[in-house]
Amino acid sequence: MNTSKKIYFASDVHLGLPNYEDSLIREKKFVKWLDLIKKDAEEIYLLGDIFDFWHEYKYVAPSGYVRFLGKLAEITDSGIPVHYFTGNHDIWIYNYLPKETGIILHRKPITKILNNKKFYLAHGDGLGPWDKGFKLMKAGFTNPVLQWFFARLHPNFAITIANTLSRKKRYAQEAKELIFKGEDKEWLILYSKMLLEKEHFDFLIYGHRHIPYETKINNSKYINLGDWIYNFTYAEFDGTEVKLLKFE
Repeated sequence: MNTSKKIYFASDVHLGLPNYEDSLIREKKFVKWLDLIKKDAEEIYLLGDIFDFWHEYKYVAPSGYVRFLGKLAEITDSGIPVHYFTGNHDIWIYNYLPKETGIILHRKPITKILNNKKFYLAHGDGLGPWDKGFKLMKAGFTNPVLQWFFARLHPNFAITIANTLSRKKRYAQEAKELIFKGEDKEWLILYSKMLLEKEHFDFLIYGHRHIPYETKINNSKYINLGDWIYNFTYAEFDGTEVKLLKFE
């Protein structure tokens, strides 16, 4: 790793939520952050749910988000790798987004060695033995047969219905999700402890939870990135340490 460079992590922008006008304000702010960090970024990791809903048809993709998509293409064209993790809201990314913007797509958690530090990186949904209801729902969303039937629906109808359901779910869960339950009850912390019993990681970084939080687990550092709806937080790795920061 170049000592003058840094590696950046962000997640849960949920572009499209709650409406076009408010989403556009956040999109411009996120693009401003990308413009800032591209000056010294060696790599960028977007850990899922950047869109509140995304579905690609063979010849049709969701409208909007042109500032963000253009900035992604600009950054990858300049030679900076951008890693994009699918989350539970943007699980239906296929070929369009990687082809047009140059992102490196990840559908599962990955392990990376960055400057001799070992990272575990994941969006965070469905990890560990908890939330069996969500696991069942995700199995349906990733089922090729159900995906084929959904793709047969007209985009105007399908995307409208999906956006409506996604937003209703967000509002229903929002109050619950923004309350930290304690380290003995937070699923991603418990999952990290299970993971660290088998394998050492210097840093474990997740999205999904929407609460910016960092803690030590033995000799490892756990970080949840927060979100870009309320917190506008991200993480920065300088080659030695990972810091959880806020974009003002």
